Amino acid sequence: MSSPLSFRTVELPLRHAWTIARGTSTVKRNVFVEVRSGGLVGYGEAAPNVRYGESWESVEAALQKLAPVLEGRDLRCFRDVSEALDAALSDNPAAKAAVDLALHDLAGKVMGVPLYRLLGVDPKRQPVTSMSIGIDVPEVLAVKVREAADFPVLKVKLGSGKDREVFGTVRALTSQTIRVDANEGWKPEEALAHIQWLSTQGVELVEQPLPAADVEGAKWLKARSPLPLVADESLTKASDVPSLAAGFHGINVKLQKSGGIREALRIIETARACGLKVMLGCMVETGLGIAAGAHLAPLVDWVDLDGNLLLAEDPYRAHPVVGGRIQLGDGPGLGVEPRAAP
Repeated sequence: MSSPLSFRTVELPLRHAWTIARGTSTVKRNVFVEVRSGGLVGYGEAAPNVRYGESWESVEAALQKLAPVLEGRDLRCFRDVSEALDAALSDNPAAKAAVDLALHDLAGKVMGVPLYRLLGVDPKRQPVTSMSIGIDVPEVLAVKVREAADFPVLKVKLGSGKDREVFGTVRALTSQTIRVDANEGWKPEEALAHIQWLSTQGVELVEQPLPAADVEGAKWLKARSPLPLVADESLTKASDVPSLAAGFHGINVKLQKSGGIREALRIIETARACGLKVMLGCMVETGLGIAAGAHLAPLVDWVDLDGNLLLAEDPYRAHPVVGGRIQLGDGPGLGVEPRAAP
C-alpha cells in the first residue's frame, strides 16, 4: 500500500539578500508536502532553519520516516494520526510542521470550512503584521523601507555591530512603529545600553536580545529593560514557556519551530497561563506556511507573518495583505492553492 504523503523540495530566490545577526542568504530551499485522502489534497510546508539543526536534506529524511505512518490510516481521525506522527519522530519540527499543516488543511477541506472556523477563531480580530527589514547598507535599507510603506509596523533586524547606524537609517526614513530583533546578537550590558537608547526612538519591543543559553543574563536584563522583551530562539515547545517568564515579557511562537499548529496552540495557552504576551512569527515561507499562521493570528497580541513577502516570487496564491492586515477568505482549510502544477 502506498503512502498518501508525497513531498518535493523547491528553491525559492529572495527579493533582497536577507541578513540577520547569524548571516546572509539569497535563496531558501523549502520542502512542500501533499497528503491525499478521498480525492482531496492537504498542503503543507517545511521551512527548515539551521539555527534549529535542520536543512532541506534533514526534512526529506524525516518525511521518509513519516510517510509509512500514514499508510492505511483514516486521516479524518486527526488526533490519532497526529499522535502517531509524534511517536514516530521526536525531533525535526519543520518536517512535523509540514505534515501537521497538510493534515489541518485536509481536515478543513473534508468539512468544507476554513481552518479558523474549525479552531473557533474570529478572523475579524486579525492583528496587523509587521514587515521585516534585514540588515543592509543605507541605500538598500531605503528601498526596503519604501517597499514596506503600507505596513503600520516594521521589524528591524539588528545585532551586526552596526546597530545604531542601521536603526538610525531606518528611523530617519519613517515614522512607522518599529520592533527590533537582535537574533541573539548582544551581551547583557551592551543590550541594556542599546535598549535604553531604542526606548527613546519609538520602538515597541525588542526580540531575543541575548543568546538563548544566557538564562541569567535574560533575568538581569528584564529587571532593567524599559522595553518589553520577547523570547524567540529561547522557545521551541510549550514546556519551555514557564521558565521564560523570569527573563521575558512575551514569547514568539512559530509553527516551523514548534512542529505545527497543535503544539503552537499549546504554547499560546501556556504563555497566557504564565502571564506572557504572545507574538506569532514565521520563517522565510511561502503564502502556504504564512496562511497557516494567519488562521491562528487572532489569538495573539503581535503578528510577524511576512515571510512570503521576502520572496522574489510566491509559488502559492497567498491571502492578500491590506493595510498590513492579512485578509483570510472563506475557502476550506488553509484557503491556499499552488499557482501552477508542480
